[in-house]
Amino acid sequence: MANMFDYLQWRGDILFSQLPVNHVDMLIFSALSYIRFEGIVPEATDNAITLQAAAQAIELLDEKSRKERCRVQNDIDLLAAAAQTERFKNIKICAYRSIFIPEEDTQFSAVTFIPNSGIICPVFRGTDNTLVGWKEDFNMTFQDSVPAQRLATEYVKETAEKLNGSLIIGGHSKGGNLAVYAASKCGYYIQQRITKVFNFDGPGFTEFLLTDSGYKSIIPKIHTFVPQSSVFGMLLQREEGHTIIKSNNISLFQHDPYSWEILGADFIAESELTSDAQLFDRVFHNWITGMTIDERNEFFDSLFELLMTENAFRPIDILKPQNLMTYFKNLKADENKRRIITSEFVNLAQMARNIQKTTEEAEQS
Repeated sequence: MANMFDYLQWRGDILFSQLPVNHVDMLIFSALSYIRFEGIVPEATDNAITLQAAAQAIELLDEKSRKERCRVQNDIDLLAAAAQTERFKNIKICAYRSIFIPEEDTQFSAVTFIPNSGIICPVFRGTDNTLVGWKEDFNMTFQDSVPAQRLATEYVKETAEKLNGSLIIGGHSKGGNLAVYAASKCGYYIQQRITKVFNFDGPGFTEFLLTDSGYKSIIPKIHTFVPQSSVFGMLLQREEGHTIIKSNNISLFQHDPYSWEILGADFIAESELTSDAQLFDRVFHNWITGMTIDERNEFFDSLFELLMTENAFRPIDILKPQNLMTYFKNLKADENKRRIITSEFVNLAQMARNIQKTTEEAEQS
């Protein structure tokens, strides 16, 4: 049940000049990108600080401030552990960017790691713990591109222009989607500098990107990893293959990168997705493709307009009793919104029952 912390103990004394950047390193960078580095990591590319210096700056903060800067405590602990290793402590970090515009459904953040001379690793943060971030994710199901994808493309272009060297791009969750999108749309000459793109359980794309020549040309460089019960990483479509890896967690909680099992410098692979993950993939795919683009737009706009009250900022806030009462009152007062949301959830439930029945009949035959 070894994870990223064990990897730091196993490989922490081996320099990047001895063991080049691999997918576990990129997962570590992706996890660290969730930390809010405002005021610590410079926005400029020519004023980098070391990873050790960033860890020391975080450590000097009071406990409340440290908690406010991280998604989960493991992210801060991972930074502290990495800063104690010869492999990671002198990595340069720069070009920190964080943009949050609720009225435009925009949540975006990126940071660049420079493990050694000539290697540049732009990494994109995944979905944060805000409803705005979650809504932008669902917008991906009906929009050709969302603001974060366009910002990611500009980030890669700007970073490539200002820093020399090969590019290895990555991210976890939505960050993985942004990495693939940016690598696809950054242009021919920058693509030639990209050696690898890492997508860690990030969702796929609409036909808009899948038919794009930039995406098709970058496919051989994309490395996608999903846990065996992946939900997020199997959303929408992709043409590149994926590696299924073992997680010590269950169901949706396998999305947590700290649950991914590692042996040496590699993930422990699994042969196939679990039956539950395969079922979810079929249900969600059929449900989404069964709606027109306008119907998807209408449904998700209605749903998040309902959920995003003044007292609901994070997904966890949805379950607060006062918010549940507010949702009930608003649905009761808005017949059109109630019709849209109820109708699609009924369709989803019916589709799940039909696919489950078909699957059981096939297994019995």
